[in-house]
Amino acid sequence: MGFFEKRKAAKLLDFISKYDPKDPKTFKGYNLRTMTMDQLYKEFGIGTDTITFVGHGMALQTNDDYLRQPAYDTVMRCKLYEDSFNMYGRSPYVYPLYGSGELPQAFSRLCAVYGGTYMLQTPVDKVNFDANGVFESIASNGQKAKAKFVVGDPSYFPGRVRPVGKVIRCIAIMDHPIKGLKTDANSCQIIIPQSEVNRKNDIYILQLCGDNKVCPEGKYIAIIGTVVENPSNPVADIDVGLRLLSPTIETFASVSDMFVPTDDGVKSKCYISNSYDPATHFESAANNILDLFQKIHGKPYSFENLKKPGE
Repeated sequence: MGFFEKRKAAKLLDFISKYDPKDPKTFKGYNLRTMTMDQLYKEFGIGTDTITFVGHGMALQTNDDYLRQPAYDTVMRCKLYEDSFNMYGRSPYVYPLYGSGELPQAFSRLCAVYGGTYMLQTPVDKVNFDANGVFESIASNGQKAKAKFVVGDPSYFPGRVRPVGKVIRCIAIMDHPIKGLKTDANSCQIIIPQSEVNRKNDIYILQLCGDNKVCPEGKYIAIIGTVVENPSNPVADIDVGLRLLSPTIETFASVSDMFVPTDDGVKSKCYISNSYDPATHFESAANNILDLFQKIHGKPYSFENLKKPGE
């Protein structure tokens, strides 16, 4: 980034940082709900490389379709990136020790405290709906469990979801960190923008190490993910990432279908999540959870309720 481009980028990021959707004085004459992100970039004279960094590295957009959409969403995503970075100092990302499997364990413990009941090793034989298509119960081993509503992933409701593509993921075991990085990092998040590799979708790489308690000291785990664009040879879609990790001790690649629900679940009382997309930062998964909460309870989740007095 040259000197003049740095000044332009600084002005854009300063505008984004100060932007407050509740304070018209911070709008600077821009209606972000009507103007596109492409138009906002042009207003600040932003170059292609900076557009790629802001859109994909900060706002975590998965492709360039966002350029033709209202700028508001991307600006708010950038503000979230800034707030997260300021909160943790060195990185806007957090990762649970011992792996993402700790998240459902933490939920299970908390749910049990509030009276939740678990039925382990209990297969779901059938999800029952009444004559009006409203959820009624879950059948398992000749018994039925009834509830006011049900929440689940697409694998439980094959007749209520539709495919939207495929994702390829690869887990690699290494005895070295990713080479060629400008800074030493035993754990890191790498986003390869689609425009840099002549693709329609970004490629994501997450590197973890012994500090994250997911592998022995001296070993490294890397996860690559992207949307399949070459159905006949999906591995070709992650070739750039594999070459970046090379050499590896072992790799495990898999292709999965991505599904989304065919209805919002409000009438059927059957709330279905989206399949995981290829992003290794789980931003879309977190948004999906918040969306499900709002559909179930009729109001958005309030993070203000988590704050302690005086915060």
